[in-house]
Amino acid sequence: MQVAVIANRYINLRGTGNFFNYSLSNVSLHGLNASGTVNLATAGASVDLYPFPNHGLRFSPGVMFYNHNQVSSTLVAPGGTSFSLDGYTYYSSQSDPVTGTAGIGLHTQNPAFTMTTGWGNMIPRRGGHFSFPLEVGAALIGSPSVNMALVSGQVCQDPQGTIGCMDVVGNQQIESNLQAQQAKYQSDLNPFRFYPIFTAGVAYSFNLRSGGEASPAARPLAQPHQ
Repeated sequence: MQVAVIANRYINLRGTGNFFNYSLSNVSLHGLNASGTVNLATAGASVDLYPFPNHGLRFSPGVMFYNHNQVSSTLVAPGGTSFSLDGYTYYSSQSDPVTGTAGIGLHTQNPAFTMTTGWGNMIPRRGGHFSFPLEVGAALIGSPSVNMALVSGQVCQDPQGTIGCMDVVGNQQIESNLQAQQAKYQSDLNPFRFYPIFTAGVAYSFNLRSGGEASPAARPLAQPHQ
């Protein structure tokens, strides 16, 4: 959802809010099955600058002051299956399978600066109620953060679970391999410092006016996925 008001002929002030959840199931991470949820929730504000007030082109610097974008999941290695950590292969115990947690945070920089450009004015300067704004840009969120932990279960040296079984909790070798694997994932994600923004929707202007200069507010009927 978005709302906007006119500051002057060339400028709108706009607030935005987004919420979206998506479930993940059995995503393989080197043999560990991850199931969880992608949670996207943000709120921000921007200044819409219209260099040509009667046309739709705009540039919109802003700030994302609330960012709860993250991926959270549980990890399971079914009994008798293998998984690897930093190149080391382990077999999950059939009697006590390995479980854990994993997460990716997309909010290292919070609040985050945003910059977008687009076409369409939520408050048409030439009158009318409906408009169809389009926007593309990005938020500077910083590098995503990665967290992994094994919380229960045993690993063995054979698939049958009869040789060299040991607990994953408190085991220095396994913990070292896990931290090294997490560091590799972190290194892979470090370049992705920008959260993409794309919106397209339908806006309705209420044409509320005060003191001569139009100061209407607009609220979109449908706000797209961001």
